[in-house]
Amino acid sequence: MRIFVTDCEGPISKNDNAMELTAHFVPQGKNFFALLSKYDDYLAYVEKRPGYKAGDTLRLILPFLKAFGATDERTEEFSRAHILLMPGAEDTLKFIRGMMPAFIISTSYEPYIKALCAVINFPFEAAYSTALVLDRYPLVQEEERYLREVAGEIAHMPMIEWGKGASGLADLSSQGKKVVQRLNQVFWEELAGMQIGRVLEEVDPIGGEGKAQAVRTTLQRSGADISEVMYVGDSITDLQALELVKKGGGLSISFNGNAYAILGAQVACLGKDTGIISITAQLFAARGAEGVISLLSHWDKEALQSAGIEEELLTHLSNAEIGEITSDNQALWTEKSQQFRKQVRGVSIGSLG
Repeated sequence: MRIFVTDCEGPISKNDNAMELTAHFVPQGKNFFALLSKYDDYLAYVEKRPGYKAGDTLRLILPFLKAFGATDERTEEFSRAHILLMPGAEDTLKFIRGMMPAFIISTSYEPYIKALCAVINFPFEAAYSTALVLDRYPLVQEEERYLREVAGEIAHMPMIEWGKGASGLADLSSQGKKVVQRLNQVFWEELAGMQIGRVLEEVDPIGGEGKAQAVRTTLQRSGADISEVMYVGDSITDLQALELVKKGGGLSISFNGNAYAILGAQVACLGKDTGIISITAQLFAARGAEGVISLLSHWDKEALQSAGIEEELLTHLSNAEIGEITSDNQALWTEKSQQFRKQVRGVSIGSLG
């Protein structure tokens, strides 16, 4: 049995709910979130900090959201009111579910995923997301003052940068070292000794290896083999899941992905709407991963018609591009995909890891 598994933010929606929540509640929240997102990339991909996984930004920001008035009710209300779907996403998921089981695996907070599932008529029980009950964590006045002060400090920090092959602090500029060392102090020393520090210990975002494990859970639920999985992702939180599916003989696709997604995927896909995902999924359902790969070198209307792709779907070909990622073209796909990603999702979101 073949199954379809997809990330949410990127392939289904244009949102970055965590960034949007931060921008809404925290002063200069976009700068604040961008810096912590880069710190997240550094810890997960460069330093490979034990116990830390890509997407843990979603626990790092929680004490600060709390300090600026976020509650479960306010978070859910904001998330529901600001859902922005990729064009065609609801139709694509409905079409795919008519052919094979479909699952969503998202690092996003559960209130956002629950609201999104209601909007697109997708079964919430087939979605995986980051559980969050923010109201269970009390915040004393002294800690609130500290968090508000530190939020302003973080928002004004310079961005962390590193070159290819970096593996730790020694590979950062002197400025970058200072930023990472200060953030380490904030999150793993100062906050760790506070009551609100419980939120950093107890909230477990589904990202990195967590997404790979969720893929394995979908296999148990569906009875499918890893070679029968089509996985669609777009960011660093999808890297391990993309690699798992690729190594297992399934089909791993970067959809408007960043450099991390291109690194983990075997197929790059660019689209202004989700029509190209519908086409690829229909082909995958009929022919499997090898059937999709074999058509990539002559991906045109005539070849896809011969492969049985529905005529209505072929109208989306002009809005999309797809190809196999190889060692020879990986750099080119990375550049094209990251530029396209910013066009589709905006520079602020498109620039995040």
